[in-house]
Amino acid sequence: MKTSESTIGIVGAGIGGLVAAIALRRAGHDVVVFEQAKQFARVGADINLTPNAVRALDGLGVGEAARVTAARPSHRISRTYDTGEETSRLEMADSAEQRYGAPQLTIHRADLLAALADMFPAGQVALGKRAEKIAADDKGVSLSFADGTSARVGVLLGADGIHSCVRTAMFGAESPRFTGIVAYRAVVPAERVAGVPNLGAFTKWWGPNPQSQIVTFPLNRGKDIFIFATTPQDSWHLESWTAPGSVDELREQYVAYHPEARALLDACDTVLKTALYERDPMPAWAVGRMALLGDAAHPMLPFMAQGAGMAIEDAVVLSRHLEGVAIANAVDAADALQRYEQARIERASQVQLGSRGNNWLREGGNADWVYGYDAWAVPLGAPARANAATA
Repeated sequence: MKTSESTIGIVGAGIGGLVAAIALRRAGHDVVVFEQAKQFARVGADINLTPNAVRALDGLGVGEAARVTAARPSHRISRTYDTGEETSRLEMADSAEQRYGAPQLTIHRADLLAALADMFPAGQVALGKRAEKIAADDKGVSLSFADGTSARVGVLLGADGIHSCVRTAMFGAESPRFTGIVAYRAVVPAERVAGVPNLGAFTKWWGPNPQSQIVTFPLNRGKDIFIFATTPQDSWHLESWTAPGSVDELREQYVAYHPEARALLDACDTVLKTALYERDPMPAWAVGRMALLGDAAHPMLPFMAQGAGMAIEDAVVLSRHLEGVAIANAVDAADALQRYEQARIERASQVQLGSRGNNWLREGGNADWVYGYDAWAVPLGAPARANAATA
């Protein structure tokens, strides 16, 4: 695989990285993705793609493939944990598509990654490439990998998650903060819990504090139900997609919840458990020829279900800013990355802080500012050099 100072390199072949790769290649750029895993594996959580994310995927031609295995929740419902009182209900099926131009989809992360991988040449993804050293100069960015190889690119994008090595190269080492919250994840066959109402909806049971909740939604075209539950817990610090948890512990944490919520937990045979980490919003995402997107820029708690959505939006808006830009030109490349940052940082930071506060749509409210965002149509950032001159 050849790279040059006219190549855009992306570290991380997750959702944000692959969406960026597809969008940038469609914009005419030579793109290579560096992924530390030696192979793609079916790991990770099931994710919620709200209309803002699906519309962005549709613009790349990926939405149709994502719909094949996804479910389409009928509503977004908020319920009080103990009484079961319904405090808000937002229609998300045909109504959402008419209002926002795209539906809500719930899908396994691996299925979405497979759909994305089908849209990008496999030969442009370098697996087993864990970046150990990154250095930028006026002409490009050099990467050294753990396997002894190296690469040289004109622009480097960090889509490598909350523990981003690109972020560290840009801004120095800084560890994410443990939130004191753990999350449980489980999947149960829908037929096993057929007596529980609203199985076809995205339902959020709001707990006695902002850290406690149970979220459920359909998967696999409604054949399964995904359960995502969070609770305060200081004794578990392991951050993992695959670490097993205790079903008995899961049930004990939510004994005060409504019988309909507990019925879903009672149906669980196995559960995965992970600690949740976060960072504060950043004042900048771009430095010279390097920029961040997705969790590398704005890792957020899952309470607004926008982690994947924000990464997808970032990738599309970034590709629009780099369209027609000569990557080898240091001034033009840096200017485009600064404009991307300007266009995205306020929105992503707002969602990041809103996710931490965990109050959005608890008792109704306007979802349009999140779901109605169109990454293909929002105004581009003003030229950074013009801004500097004005300032």
